[in-house]
Formats: sequence, C-alpha cells, structure tokens
Amino acid sequence: MSRRSTSPTGLARAAPVFAALGDRTRLALLARLSVGGPLSIARLTTGSAVTRQAITKHLQVLLGAGLVHDARQGRERIWKLDPERLVRARGCLDEISRRWDQALDRLKTFVEQ
Repeated sequence: MSRRSTSPTGLARAAPVFAALGDRTRLALLARLSVGGPLSIARLTTGSAVTRQAITKHLQVLLGAGLVHDARQGRERIWKLDPERLVRARGCLDEISRRWDQALDRLKTFVEQ
C-alpha cells in the first residue's frame, strides 16, 4: 500500500471504518455477512438477543462506513458485505506496521553502534 493510505486524507477515509469496527455487535454482523453471504435483517437477528431495530441501526453505521450495502428484495432489505473498505483499512494498518518496523530497525541500529 502506498504512503497515501497513511496521509491525512487516507487516514480520514479509514477512520469511519475503524470507528464502525469498534463495536462488538457490528463486528458480529460483519462476521455473519462474511460467512453467510447476503442476509435479511430477519436472518441477521436470528439467534441474537439484539432487536431488529438495534440491528438496523448498526447496519446503518456499517453502511455509512462503506462496509455493507443493501438492496430491496420484495418487502425485505438484503444486506451484503462490501470488503473493499476493509481492504483499504488493512492497507493503512500494514503501512503503519511497516513504518513502525522501520523505526524499530533504526533504533536497533542506533543502539548497537
């Protein structure tokens, strides 16, 4: 990933993704969508103590972060994972990790000299 991913603009684009991922319920929803494919809210609430209304609010946050999208299918809305934003966010983390490793290497070199 390029340095653009950790530029102020790149980080600003990634911030909503990280904010959305900071909630256990939203992470669980993404996990279900990644394994189960596109699902309705009714299917997403099956076996959960979370209400349909709460699931809908969490899905709206994920939608705002660009992590999911929905489509009408009859009377239901079907939700699907959109992994592109996750890939970009991971690129930011990879770049930060790479820079951290470089800083540690420079520190090691400095200490050993």
